[in-house]
Amino acid sequence: MAPRYRDHRVMRGAAESRGAACADGAERRAPPLPVRKADAVRCRDAWWIRRVAPLVLTALVLIGFAPLRAQDVKKTETYARIKAALQAVRAIDTHEHLRGFDELPNRVATPDGTGMTLFGIWSGSYYGWTNPLAPWPADGQFDTWWKQAEHNFDNARATSFYRYLLPAFRDLYGIDFDTITAEQARSLNARIFENYRNADWLNDVIVNKANIELMLIDPYWSRLQFARDYPYSVPVLNVTTLLSASHPGRVTSDADSPFAAARRMGLKADSLDDYLAVVDRLFAEAVAADAVCLKSTQAYQRSLRYGKVTKERAASIFQKPPAETTPEEQGDFEDFMFWTICGLSAKYDLPFQVHTGQARIQGSNPMNLVDLIEANPKTKFILFHGGYPWIGETAVIAMRHKNVWIDSCWLPTLSYTVAKRAYQEWFEAFPSDRILWGADTVNAEGIYAATEFTRQCLAEALAEKVERGELREEHAIRIGGQVLRDNALKLFPRLERMLWRDGPPKS
Repeated sequence: MAPRYRDHRVMRGAAESRGAACADGAERRAPPLPVRKADAVRCRDAWWIRRVAPLVLTALVLIGFAPLRAQDVKKTETYARIKAALQAVRAIDTHEHLRGFDELPNRVATPDGTGMTLFGIWSGSYYGWTNPLAPWPADGQFDTWWKQAEHNFDNARATSFYRYLLPAFRDLYGIDFDTITAEQARSLNARIFENYRNADWLNDVIVNKANIELMLIDPYWSRLQFARDYPYSVPVLNVTTLLSASHPGRVTSDADSPFAAARRMGLKADSLDDYLAVVDRLFAEAVAADAVCLKSTQAYQRSLRYGKVTKERAASIFQKPPAETTPEEQGDFEDFMFWTICGLSAKYDLPFQVHTGQARIQGSNPMNLVDLIEANPKTKFILFHGGYPWIGETAVIAMRHKNVWIDSCWLPTLSYTVAKRAYQEWFEAFPSDRILWGADTVNAEGIYAATEFTRQCLAEALAEKVERGELREEHAIRIGGQVLRDNALKLFPRLERMLWRDGPPKS
């Protein structure tokens, strides 16, 4: 038995050696040893497997995935239909910073007088947050500025802070800014200047071209005033200074000052109880002025983690001069006031818009708000900007808490790609009637551009799900309409009587 076993091993080893020799010989196309017919077949197969099969498999993979790589959903009929349907929606913009026409920012001095320019459009956008922009020159000449600015955009071409404005130049002026010439830029500048001689251009762009019916305006320049400068304006009560005003020295403007408001009302503000009475009166005034919600931007100044602080502790801090107040004390006062404002939000049915995400990013993760959200189930919280970059965190917060809405305002402008992904994730995580949008800008071109950018992003996100068989087209169109309009009407029921596109607002 043993010799036969050894012979078998020798025979197997010889066969393996012949196979290896065949493979090596195939590569050299000249086998070094004579082989039998079976070995020749084995040699041919080994050569095919080693040299040809990988190429064939690679080709099959590339052919299989080519449609996925090459397909742009925006070129499909599905996208075209969804986009057209969303374009027809009379949108309700839940977040703007639009001032009265005469107070619009970024006008500059020119040889033809003070007015809006191409520089003003760019400087009034978010472009300058991360990209260079030459200042307006002392001589006020456009050509002087353009010589300095024309190459400012070279490294920004892929950024959303640059790209979101392009639809305005394309659709409103017929200009491709990516390929703009000096002559086109000069002409564009002159047309912008002419358009802003009166408010007609602004209103036409917002109402007819952007197809916006109402917009909620956060007046951060005058937080406690409730002006309505346009038929589509809806007031918002910005509570940021109410949260931090532990002393009159904490406020820099009477237009933002609860202490100035107290004097106007004939009320005292000497004690914390006095102050809380003033704040309550301001809420009542806001409701009477048709404000539909609150807004806090404290994420730009501090962490969103608001601890539960006793009234006695807050009272001991109130009216202490800023120079005598420690950061910990001021933080405790703001924590107390934030919880107080949450209670007033529920009392007056004013949903609470809270800036989350991009700001002071050390503490702006929306997860910091979860304990507060859970402890205030009657308060309707609106997490702004999708919590960017923490879009998944906002999704799970909304999934867990039915008193949370997510507002995608500014998100496509921050990152179009993230916004598209966010919409798709949110649609999968919680009901579609709790997502909102807003343009979040300051002039006609910015509002049009951000609105168009959002409509495109939303349509693309929905069309991709339809194309993948994850959503019926009619359902996708309904969801898009919810985000652009219906959800705002549901969350802010006072808006119903402000609708005006088919006639004047209802009294």
